[in-house]
Amino acid sequence: MFAFLKRFKRQSAVAQEFSRDTETAALVPRPDALLRQLEWTVIRRLDGQLQGDYRTLFRGAGLMLADLREYQTHDDVRHIDWNVTARMQVPYVREHQEDREMTAWFVVDLSGSIDFGSSQVSKRTLAIECVGVLARLLTQHGNRVGALLYTGAGGHANVHIPARSGRRQVLHLLDRMTRAESIKQTQETDLGTLLRDVQSILKRRSTVFILSDFLSQPGWDRALNQLARRHEVVAIRLFDPVESVLPNNGLLVMQDAETGEQIFVDSHDTSFRKRFAEQAILREENLRESFAHAGVDCMELQTDEPIDQALIRFTRMRKRRSQVATGAASGVFAST
Repeated sequence: MFAFLKRFKRQSAVAQEFSRDTETAALVPRPDALLRQLEWTVIRRLDGQLQGDYRTLFRGAGLMLADLREYQTHDDVRHIDWNVTARMQVPYVREHQEDREMTAWFVVDLSGSIDFGSSQVSKRTLAIECVGVLARLLTQHGNRVGALLYTGAGGHANVHIPARSGRRQVLHLLDRMTRAESIKQTQETDLGTLLRDVQSILKRRSTVFILSDFLSQPGWDRALNQLARRHEVVAIRLFDPVESVLPNNGLLVMQDAETGEQIFVDSHDTSFRKRFAEQAILREENLRESFAHAGVDCMELQTDEPIDQALIRFTRMRKRRSQVATGAASGVFAST
């Protein structure tokens, strides 16, 4: 049941209060106005809070050897130079100077289901704003950003924007995303094909942000696993509260945003809403398992939550996990 309902947009008159007016939502600000708005409302607020966490969030592409010294109890055992340790009979660690310059790619799913939003903000708007915020934060440090956009045609990336640095590149990304229109199709999104495209296009190790609602044909998790072996991958899941809890709004005509299929449902039926919620929970669990199996962190972006709150929460999670991993590794070496 949920496999059929999961991407449906409410179209009945009764559901108007939960549906976004299509013409109003299409009036997206110009890229320069949008970026200025994001810089004042989100980026300035985040920049001060994330300065100390830049190293924790995303590592650069390379590390330069700076020095060798004897191991101390607080050191990470992964930095031990075993060749020098064998010669000196005393543990030695390498000190590195990190090359912070990195290349980041945004793989953005702009298929039909992304146009949905039960309030003033759609998942498409959320994706555009998230790319604008992250791209500007990264380019401020001299990093390069590029994008691969999928609009729903054949499962392949339809728009390839080469990686460059600077504010103009951010404006270019926003402009292409704003003008990209979802292509009507007769089948579900195929994220597996898209992620395999990404793997073949990106030759050098990069940081890859995948923005999607992950409503796709099955099997994409295998492609994600392969992509994560070569690149640092961060999944950014876009979702709307109505996709988890169906509102009690009477009789509804629901249409699949990608295949065009329609169904008539009675959302007043308590048992129907319960089954809907159970399927949503099951899907949440499957998503978490897929990300965990691939070793990919997931940042949840909800249409009714400010982006800066989600980014700060994600940053703190990554920082805590990094500290725990470093402490555990040091403790294991100390105990031996």
